[in-house]
Amino acid sequence: MLRKRVLISFFLAVLLVLCQECCSEARTYPGLGFVRTRGTHFVLNGRPLYFNGFNAYWLMDQAADPSTRSMVPTTFEQASKYGMNVARTWAFSDAGYRPLQVSPGVYNEEMFKGLDFVLSEAKKHGVHLILTFVNNWEGFGGKRQYVQWARDQGQYVNNEDDFFSNSVIKGYYKNHIRAVLTRVNTITGVAYKDDPTIFAWELMNEPRCQSDLSGKPLQDWIEEMSAYVKSIDKNHLLEVGLEGFYGESISDRKQFNPGYQVGTDFISNNRIANVDFATIHLYPDQWVSGSNEQAQAEFVEKWIKSHIEDSKSVLGKPIMLTEFGKSSRSGGYSVAALDAYFGKIFDEIYSCARSGGPCGGALFWQVMAQGMENWSDGYEVFLEKCPSTAGVIDRQSRRISSLSN
Repeated sequence: MLRKRVLISFFLAVLLVLCQECCSEARTYPGLGFVRTRGTHFVLNGRPLYFNGFNAYWLMDQAADPSTRSMVPTTFEQASKYGMNVARTWAFSDAGYRPLQVSPGVYNEEMFKGLDFVLSEAKKHGVHLILTFVNNWEGFGGKRQYVQWARDQGQYVNNEDDFFSNSVIKGYYKNHIRAVLTRVNTITGVAYKDDPTIFAWELMNEPRCQSDLSGKPLQDWIEEMSAYVKSIDKNHLLEVGLEGFYGESISDRKQFNPGYQVGTDFISNNRIANVDFATIHLYPDQWVSGSNEQAQAEFVEKWIKSHIEDSKSVLGKPIMLTEFGKSSRSGGYSVAALDAYFGKIFDEIYSCARSGGPCGGALFWQVMAQGMENWSDGYEVFLEKCPSTAGVIDRQSRRISSLSN
């Protein structure tokens, strides 16, 4: 009888441990499915998904260095504390200092392990990632570096916009896509293309082709590259990385541009079948600089509402505001002004989501960790140093996530 009681106690103890592990697994790895779209909404495991999040382009870079790696889990822990559940970051660093891609098709394994660490930590803290393949700008290499690589191989290229049409350059870019998608995480053992921690892939950060404002080079490139991504990975969503500038497809919408075009077309670019959702960015202090606060506020409202309207009525796809911020280097800046600006944008996003509209959430630019003060671009938010701003973010996270329930 005693032996029987001991055995029962043993099995109950084992069962308790297993239950605790299961509960921990559910708490640590929420939402095990892939994010999908259903009409104009994001869904996760069949339920509506709304989100609030941030940009942190530097995650891989800091994760690859043992002396700064702790910044990554600390940032995800803080983000999770304030209810943020999506982050956008770079899956590229082309040549230059501490590159991921040293030269076409040649990779720095330590940097890739840094990205592995970012993915594993995001998963632990319940944060989905949007990963970007390349930069339009020269930061961390970008299309300028791809063009230079082609020149080094004897290719004749006129300018950086040949990135979108030169066959050799497109081959380099496709090879990078394949390298990232098929990468097997050295920590989790899961291939990136099979990891539901990834919310979506982004073709390019802020693509522009100002040498041809007809929009054709970029349209053709998006068609080709979106199909290529989907040929390897049908699990994940895909977006272009657009800022939202209107083009020629519906010319009267150009009235909402900040007075110029950049060779993109919000409508035609996002109508491409393999593009799953639309994105916009928002920088009135740069785009309509020199105007007063009232003019900038009016631009912000029109920019958001026009794109939401088009996503619902024209595209029939969800939309996400993937970059916005207020620079501490702009005139009239104060923490109170920043909080009010964030609050205004969050109100627009929440109002759309609550009414069943297509905007699932927003990601501000950008979170930085303590110790990164010399990385400042004017738009950074140090959550632990900015309690009022963190409070505004937390409020938005709580109310928009309630819509998922």
